[in-house]
Amino acid sequence: MLIAVRLEGRKALVTGGGSGIGAAISARLAAEGAEVWVGDINSDGAERVAGEIAGHALDLDVTDLDSARAAVAAIGSLDILVNNAGVEEFGFFTQTTPEQWQRVLAVNLVGVLNCTHAALPGMQEAGYGRIVSISSEAGRVGSKGSAVYSAAKGAVVAFTKAIARENGRYGVTANSIAPGPIETPLLMGAKELGEIGEKVIETMKAATQMGRLGQPDEVAAAVAFLASDDATYVTGETLGVSGGLGMV
Repeated sequence: MLIAVRLEGRKALVTGGGSGIGAAISARLAAEGAEVWVGDINSDGAERVAGEIAGHALDLDVTDLDSARAAVAAIGSLDILVNNAGVEEFGFFTQTTPEQWQRVLAVNLVGVLNCTHAALPGMQEAGYGRIVSISSEAGRVGSKGSAVYSAAKGAVVAFTKAIARENGRYGVTANSIAPGPIETPLLMGAKELGEIGEKVIETMKAATQMGRLGQPDEVAAAVAFLASDDATYVTGETLGVSGGLGMV
């Protein structure tokens, strides 16, 4: 497949870039010419992916604002922020605990707030920036067994719209992507729930129009578009990459 080189000269930070969708995004942005920093709390994963794409690895805990600020400072001048880091605690809501809620919200929502807060001042000063946050179709339609995750991802969509409204005058766009069921370690972790987890995955597949799980590369291609100058007039939008799962 021929890949356009649309991001030459741009510096990008991909949070949660050490595995799954984040690794695919890091590889795609690098293939399109960006200098990519792979940020992850899993330093081994970040180092591995960075080595594969001739990028840079960063220790990054998105739940810690100081860690987010340090990552952005290490890069210097950040053009593209991809808020991808995510976790899930599968289980019906009444079977989950406040500790699980806090973990899911801390990574999936507060992590987006922290990294965006750290990146925006430099983008505003430069008069240019692309912020792409990975939400989920769960945040738009709700997902059985993922109530708090759905809440966090829905909040990411609303936050993205607000950031787009506040920062258009600075030349900064903010968009989100709502993947459907993507074949990643995060989703396949549902199998740890046994028969319930298998049923969750099969239900998700059946809800798509394609009848299959998506692949990380398919999400990465959408991120690359929104991060590029092909999307200069696109902001405040949520792009579904879900095989039609989120159609209304």
